Amino acid sequence: MIHGPSLGIGAAIASLALIAAFFGLGVVGHEPELAIEQASPAQAPDMVTTETFLANGSPFLGDPDAMVTLVEFGDYQCQACSRFFHNTKDALLEKYVNTGQVRMVFKDFNIIGPDSVTASHGAHCANEQGLFWEYHDILYENWTGENNGWASAENLAGFARDVGLDAQRWSECVETGRYSHSILASNNDARNLLKLTGTPAFFVVGPGDKIAQIPGAQPFSVFEKTIDAHLEQ
Repeated sequence: MIHGPSLGIGAAIASLALIAAFFGLGVVGHEPELAIEQASPAQAPDMVTTETFLANGSPFLGDPDAMVTLVEFGDYQCQACSRFFHNTKDALLEKYVNTGQVRMVFKDFNIIGPDSVTASHGAHCANEQGLFWEYHDILYENWTGENNGWASAENLAGFARDVGLDAQRWSECVETGRYSHSILASNNDARNLLKLTGTPAFFVVGPGDKIAQIPGAQPFSVFEKTIDAHLEQ
């Protein structure tokens, strides 16, 4: 892989203030997978609106006009998030997303470490070139653990090249840290508005702003039951 040392230095500098803010807010730090007994209507505070689940998130995966939205709050270093990606996501794509019934959105909730923040930057910068989901997927395809270096700046640059991004343009974006505000805002939505304590956490948003929460990397059957209930409205 062709990576200049400037990427690692620049990315580290650009992310420094954001990571410091995350530590100051208590956002970064290993936490267990969110544990709630079952999917249930979200008891959201008045400040939570449909926009809370869309703002500062990824582009839609699927039909932008789909009736139901599945929102994931995740961390690219999270083991349970990786498990959802490998065990459940493809089935959801096949039954719901590819058929135009559900659109998916990914929002950042960085709870594990600094590499999680840098990976989020990489995904947002890939979005500038229309390759958010390709970059999102390659991150989870290369997941090997938490805080073990697989999401280093050098490796993230290699993933950018592998999915066909303009490497120089992507590197400049990461180095400037221009999505720091969006990433921090998404984290604030997760922790302060929705009171989440771990990843992944899912919300199914249906017609009439009906919202149900699905905690953790549940099996496909749990998603199926909840999504079908929303599609029947």
